[in-house]
Amino acid sequence: RATDEIRDIWTQVGYMPRTHGSAIFTRGETQALVSATLGTRRDEQSVDTLFDQEAKQFYLHYSFPPYSVGEAGFLRGPGRREIGHGHLAERSLRMMMPTFEEFGYVIRIISDITESNGSSSMASVCGGSMALMDAGVPIKKPVAGIAMGMIVGKDNTAILSDIRGEEDFMGDMDFKTAGTSDGITACQMDMKVQGISFETIEEALEQAHKGRMHILGEMAKTISSPRENISQYAPQFLRMEIDGSDIGAVIGPGGKVIQTLQKETGTEIIIEEDSNGKGQITISANDLDKAEEAKKRIKMIVGHLEEGATYKGVVKSIKDFGAFVEVAPGKDGLLHISEIDHKRVEKVTDYLQLGDEIEVKLLKVEHGGKLRLSRKALIEKED
Repeated sequence: RATDEIRDIWTQVGYMPRTHGSAIFTRGETQALVSATLGTRRDEQSVDTLFDQEAKQFYLHYSFPPYSVGEAGFLRGPGRREIGHGHLAERSLRMMMPTFEEFGYVIRIISDITESNGSSSMASVCGGSMALMDAGVPIKKPVAGIAMGMIVGKDNTAILSDIRGEEDFMGDMDFKTAGTSDGITACQMDMKVQGISFETIEEALEQAHKGRMHILGEMAKTISSPRENISQYAPQFLRMEIDGSDIGAVIGPGGKVIQTLQKETGTEIIIEEDSNGKGQITISANDLDKAEEAKKRIKMIVGHLEEGATYKGVVKSIKDFGAFVEVAPGKDGLLHISEIDHKRVEKVTDYLQLGDEIEVKLLKVEHGGKLRLSRKALIEKED
């Protein structure tokens, strides 16, 4: 190859049909199989820093199994090399990612190296960019990466583009640069010589830019911009705002109300209080209809019940003195035995059974939110 020649590139997106986004990026004998997964706030990665704990809404995991270099070995946890390569690839893509407020999804990229002969971390950057676009993530611009090498001779210095494994081993520099058509998003340099001139750095960056533009052009032949819609398998989101005073009602004692709501509607509900004291609710589900149902029921919970209004309720429990009827999720009212019928009622079970759906009138909202209900108020009195 010429010193500035890039190895043959082959790419494909949507390779794994059930993922939210996927891509294969192959450059020479280096290949990365990359998937992008969209999740909810509960999928954030919790990271312990020196002084605090932070939650990451975008993270990339890089995997370098032994078989990628023709070795038989155990699949253990990630080593320092894998963690370092993953951080570099993650930094390369991070600046092009939408904010959580703009997109609303937690995004995880997994890059599995299936074969490696030089610069698998930069292949992860290219494959990650394509997988994100395949998933419909509105990244600002596609990102590509390239590894530059250097051979120092007695009289001259050669800058190499897209170095292979032996060129990395025998060379004097491994200079990884990643970026868009406009500029660099991340870079990392490993040197085997003591010092490097500004002229050499300038030459390496200029040659890397040409190589990066070539790679971006090859990627654009497969996919050049994010898809308009996200995958049908990705979670669907709905958001709503409630008063801070209603947060407790939605959660319920010991989380009973929200847990029941999630179980019955097949959704995941996250409630957070913002700086203004309002409750911000995010409802996610694989089916948007389920999310709509959960939103509707939350509105019923936080809705202010009106005295004198009629509600459909379900008999939840029966006592000697009456029955408790649920008129809204998490809101039960007492239907006293004297309010069941105009006639004298000896036994509540003569009129009501557990699970019965009945119409009741809200007589009064007592202190503390207790509800007094009436059934007979909706029944015409016989002469």
